[in-house]
Amino acid sequence: MSTRRLRLITFNIAHGRGLTPIQGFTSSRKLRLNLRRIAHLLGTLRADLVALQEVDECSVWSGSFDHLDYIRAHAGFPHAAFGINNRRSGLVNLCYGNAILSRLPISETETIVFGKRRVGEKGFLYTEIDVGGRVLPLVNLHLHFSSRRRRLQQLDLLVNWLRVKQRERGAAWAVPPMVCGDFNTPDTKDDATAALLSHLCDYGDYRLHPLLGPTFPSPLPRRALDFVFVPPGCKAVRSEVVRCFLSDHRPVMVEFSVA
Repeated sequence: MSTRRLRLITFNIAHGRGLTPIQGFTSSRKLRLNLRRIAHLLGTLRADLVALQEVDECSVWSGSFDHLDYIRAHAGFPHAAFGINNRRSGLVNLCYGNAILSRLPISETETIVFGKRRVGEKGFLYTEIDVGGRVLPLVNLHLHFSSRRRRLQQLDLLVNWLRVKQRERGAAWAVPPMVCGDFNTPDTKDDATAALLSHLCDYGDYRLHPLLGPTFPSPLPRRALDFVFVPPGCKAVRSEVVRCFLSDHRPVMVEFSVA
């Protein structure tokens, strides 16, 4: 069986606003320019898979257009999946969540929302990527930004959901699920990243990436918030934090091989 080398990027794009600190203060023209720059970056990095957080579908505070489709078209990705965590209609319509862009076919998707709030809710997007007939399960996750208790509750939901999914689909997986995203974890060991790594050990020897480098805030990053949990079965893993100023987060890129 042949080995496939892949590049995955996880990136919180902050609703497309760039470094503007307040949502809704960026013109549609500037939003589109920034999203084109993000698309160019993804092309320059030769990404095969991209996990995006804080992506807007049609939100009044973000220009009222589909950000995922805009990036997909400008970066040339043939496949995409959108997991909406927030829907609010009316005068101030909001619709946003997590998304996956892929150069490989996406065979299955499922969106899980952690709560029922119409604004500010988090969740995760599960996808199955077809890698030459093999299934790569990929989870794109966004956790609560301020409450450790809420983050750990959200991880419990994810872990329980993955156990059920493993019983349903585990025989088809080439490797255990890869989990990535914005964990909103302060630089302590007793929080979401450590808890999830402990849970994922049930599947085997997971590795947490990036090995070095904070990701937030992007101009002078001091905190590590964005991670990729690489499962056993992924070989020759290389990772880096990408220096750019297109969001308040810096993207994380992980390169790996799947046999």
